[in-house]
Amino acid sequence: MNDKPKISQEMIRLYDEYTHLTLDRRGFIEKLAAVAGGSAAAYAIVPLLEANQARAAIVPDDDARVAAETITWPGADGVTMSGYLVAPADAQGDLPAVVVIHENRGLNGHIRDVARRLALEGFLALAPDFLAPAGGTPEDEDRAREMISALDQPQTVANSVATVGFLASHDRSNGRVGAVGFCWGGAMVNQTAIHSDALDAGVAYYGRTPDPSEAGRIKARMLLHYAGLDERINAGIPEYEEALKAAGVEHEIHVYEGANHAFNNDTSAARYDQAAADLAWSRTVAFLKGALSA
Repeated sequence: MNDKPKISQEMIRLYDEYTHLTLDRRGFIEKLAAVAGGSAAAYAIVPLLEANQARAAIVPDDDARVAAETITWPGADGVTMSGYLVAPADAQGDLPAVVVIHENRGLNGHIRDVARRLALEGFLALAPDFLAPAGGTPEDEDRAREMISALDQPQTVANSVATVGFLASHDRSNGRVGAVGFCWGGAMVNQTAIHSDALDAGVAYYGRTPDPSEAGRIKARMLLHYAGLDERINAGIPEYEEALKAAGVEHEIHVYEGANHAFNNDTSAARYDQAAADLAWSRTVAFLKGALSA
């Protein structure tokens, strides 16, 4: 007998509303209870919707194939950034470099795992903690989301641009830098591409689209992944795509039908879509290798 609660699309939509728009947990639980048939059912469903950082990493943090460390570097306007730098343990010579930008939960175990996956593909990967100027990512994800929403947007974009510059000049980098980001991080990839002439490639997973009028500033090649069921984010695709075409920006757009927002996050049982995640990842790795080769 399978007693696992059934997750509906409306439950996923409510969770997306909660984590990206309202940040009101009590209101979310009340709405979820109305859909699920009561508070007890709602509380049983919440862990399936939320990311569970206790889930096993694809590349363990003690994997001997990678060398990782926590580092600091200068952000913008005197800010000190910190993050997780990882490279293949046996790498020889300069490496293509990638900034790995976290979701609105801050720098956590899942994003560190993504950075290690990129290291195994031959990249020098740096996952910044964009909450570093505010004291760093807390354990409480609700608190992390509140802190993310309170960040000064221009300053945060400037810190991302500074991070690209730091990686471009890193002594283990070949000077070519890409960025890959998820959700909040996907939106930040778009903004970084607009504001950084040093970014060579950007990969945005279900990131909020920028003002189309700014697309002409993008110099990087862009790879954009979207989830077919993600109506909130997907509403911006047509105008962004048209602006990229008009500006002559080299880009690819892929929509994964039947997949939900955050389909790449394997720590979220209800929203993770392995088929979509694997296909998007293979496209991401191939794209970054092609764009960042010296």
